[in-house]
Amino acid sequence: MMARETGILADRAIAALFKSGRLTSERELDVDQIQPASLDLRLGTKAFRVRASFMPGPTHLVSDKLDRLKLHVIDLSEGAVLETGCVYIVPLMERLDLPASMSASANPKSSTGRLDIFTRVITDYAQEFDKIPAGYSGPLYLEISPRTFPIVVRRGSRLSQIRFRVGNALLGEPELLQLHNDQILVAATKPNVSGGGIALSIDLTGDKEGLIGYRGKHHTAVVDVDKKAQHDIFDFWEPLYSRGRTELILDPDEFYILVSREAVHVPPLYAAEMTPFDPLVGEFRVHYAGFFDPGFGHEAAGGRGSRAVLEVRSHEVPFILEDGQIVGRLVYEHMQEKPEGLYGTGVGSNYQAQGLKLSKHFRT
Repeated sequence: MMARETGILADRAIAALFKSGRLTSERELDVDQIQPASLDLRLGTKAFRVRASFMPGPTHLVSDKLDRLKLHVIDLSEGAVLETGCVYIVPLMERLDLPASMSASANPKSSTGRLDIFTRVITDYAQEFDKIPAGYSGPLYLEISPRTFPIVVRRGSRLSQIRFRVGNALLGEPELLQLHNDQILVAATKPNVSGGGIALSIDLTGDKEGLIGYRGKHHTAVVDVDKKAQHDIFDFWEPLYSRGRTELILDPDEFYILVSREAVHVPPLYAAEMTPFDPLVGEFRVHYAGFFDPGFGHEAAGGRGSRAVLEVRSHEVPFILEDGQIVGRLVYEHMQEKPEGLYGTGVGSNYQAQGLKLSKHFRT
């Protein structure tokens, strides 16, 4: 099958960027660093604690701003604790030299979002976070701000991921509806397609025990982002139960892990992204970790029934979420070609066929 001229780059094409020198790194790639439609980005050796988040703007390098705003420099080579409520800038191992036809975008990895670690990729001369303009040549930096738990990170830790695209590959609403009719993108009797995306709603009925989600605890121990199944759930999370009610009052500045009512499906020739906070939906933000890879929820890749886990925060005021309320939208894009590995089939996927699930760092 011929590759499309426009679309999201698949794993094979991402590997080719390294071979051609369009993507370089301080050290060899990790074996599982290239995902079906994205590349994990790795932290370098230093973290700069800064007074505040910033945008470089069209005339400044990130390093210029760091010279002015840094409070101190932390060595990550042996691992270091990043505290909640602080802002850090970390130069990444990978750097880009994109062709004029290729742009990129970044998002926190799923596990990063589920730990409430706020991350954004910054480039030199950037005027937007997490957006890398076509033809960009230069270093990449990651802004990190742990919100709920202090974390341990080290050189090589992977908190963010990047997608590469040529041209505009977004599906318009008629095309999205047609794809849903053909392949069922969300398990809903009447899909809500508007704003360029397909709606997801919240499930507050709970499982057979009535569990509807988790609320993050404060003043916990640290979470090591590189270690799986290290921590007891109840040291970090308070389980939430429905008790017969199908609503949840979100307290401002608390962090919740909830789940979508609908199962989600991303066919192999497409990639999806959850659009974050939509002010038309309510005063809360949903889902830091926006990338859904080709094969997520795909039956042939063992993903039948995969739900979207939602990281939810209320803003200034308490907000009542009700069962079935729309909380976000999935937008879909064409892949340039089918990936060699699909999500859930031997590519180190932690969340295929998931329901309500905390990050991989906690023992189930």
